[in-house]
Amino acid sequence: MARRFFVGGNWKMNGDFASVDGIVAFLNQSCDSKAVDVVVAPPAPYLAYVKEKLKCGGVQVAAQNSYKVAKGAFTGEISPAMLRDLGINWVILGHSERRHVFGESDALIADKTVHALESGVNVVFCIGEKLEEREAGQTKEVNFRQLQSVVDRNIDWSRVVIAYEPVWAIGTGKTASPEQAQEVHEWIRQFLQDKVGLDVAATTRIIYGGSVTADNCVELAKKPDIDGFLVGGASLKPDFVKIVNARD
Repeated sequence: MARRFFVGGNWKMNGDFASVDGIVAFLNQSCDSKAVDVVVAPPAPYLAYVKEKLKCGGVQVAAQNSYKVAKGAFTGEISPAMLRDLGINWVILGHSERRHVFGESDALIADKTVHALESGVNVVFCIGEKLEEREAGQTKEVNFRQLQSVVDRNIDWSRVVIAYEPVWAIGTGKTASPEQAQEVHEWIRQFLQDKVGLDVAATTRIIYGGSVTADNCVELAKKPDIDGFLVGGASLKPDFVKIVNARD
């Protein structure tokens, strides 16, 4: 069975009511594709507002982060239980900015992933190597290590989307070529087959993130192991709709 195309929009720490209204307007007008799963991740203060304002049934809302327990003395954190209370069914975990700006370890991200899944929240699980790691020939090693942290935890892979985001291509304007991206996606799928099994490898969606634009998305989407995109800055603009429709 073909894997359903998946496009996520990570708004990061951007937006106010005026700009959010503008994004929601173009989503409501243009993003009702029956062939694509579309998930947008606004900043936490706007989660409920965006969910209320989105009238397009084809677009779901995700959080950009959640913690590894349901409640407690963890100032500034939000839990999957809180997301469920808002009707939010997706969360992005392991993004390179969480790993490299906020210092989150593989073990913490795995704990957060397990707890989100156990709480009924689906996960976009991000992996990716830094430029110096790629240049040192460590692309496989880094991505496999990050994946192994959740492979070891016996998770429900049917509710996980893997996002391969080479750190050197995020917000830099540099994009992995379609061939570079496909090569790593193929490695990841083979890793899943070796570690978890053929069924998981065949059905798990692996999406690409890293300076995806309306100009490069079509060629990327043609590759057999690229099942969609996790989009940063471009998800704030109407061109996001072109990325959603990259396979049309």
